Amino acid sequence: MRIALMIEGQEGVSWAQWLALARAAEDAQLDGLFRSDHYKSIVRGDPAGSLDAWATLAGLAACTKTLRVGTMVSPVTFRPVSILAKLVTTVDHISNGRVELGLGAGWYEAEHEAYGLAFPPQRERLDELDRQIAEIVRQWTADDGVWPKPVQEPRPPIIVGGGAKPRTVAAAVAHADEYNTVWPTVDEARERKQRLDDAARAVGREPLRFSMMTSCVVGRDHDELARRLDALHRLTGSGPAISGTVDEVVEQLRAYEEAGVERAMLQHLVHEDVEMVAVLGDVAARLEA
Repeated sequence: MRIALMIEGQEGVSWAQWLALARAAEDAQLDGLFRSDHYKSIVRGDPAGSLDAWATLAGLAACTKTLRVGTMVSPVTFRPVSILAKLVTTVDHISNGRVELGLGAGWYEAEHEAYGLAFPPQRERLDELDRQIAEIVRQWTADDGVWPKPVQEPRPPIIVGGGAKPRTVAAAVAHADEYNTVWPTVDEARERKQRLDDAARAVGREPLRFSMMTSCVVGRDHDELARRLDALHRLTGSGPAISGTVDEVVEQLRAYEEAGVERAMLQHLVHEDVEMVAVLGDVAARLEA
């Protein structure tokens, strides 16, 4: 299983903090740094907010050498599809082929109201997800009027996120490379992986990569772990889905790996704690070993 860092950018992450997190993730040899694509805070409230996801990723791409970067996930309601395709292509060139596009239907109505963005009913947003994925792939691969093409061949990876319900599974199977599911238990991960595999098989595709996004707190010892759990509880009033010392977190992630999860995007909500990124590197190294 590969491990990536997942940061909720809408919770007031400054540019200096982004730089520190990206450099720590690269030093820890994590698989990538993914960030949410929201404009309005969900946990911390105003005046926390977000720097634009794709502008941030462009800057981080220029400041790193090996770290993959991407969104988890960009809502189809934020940008015209051609603009999004061009943004991802630009970051792919800046990074020399290290970008991934996570795409979803969007769900957070309050940020659409705050920024004057249309928020159509869910069925219309899912229809737009289908349209945007197909159009992005077309522009990247088949449109002789759209240049430059991305660096990655045949194109940057596309990730669709969701709870493995029929519409998002169908969208992923049609055009995407990876399906990312959120907050699953081990049993839910196994069931969602099976649904995805069945849908791919039904259209003659090989299974898509299967990943998850979930929260995690890890410490090198129980005292360090307790301090981090306390910090998260003070921020959110709750605990993470996965927590423990390095060995304990590895054991929990192994169970997900056995259920079919190939990559874990581990959400780190207390983004001021850059040191925990290094501990996630220890987890990743142990899993690879």
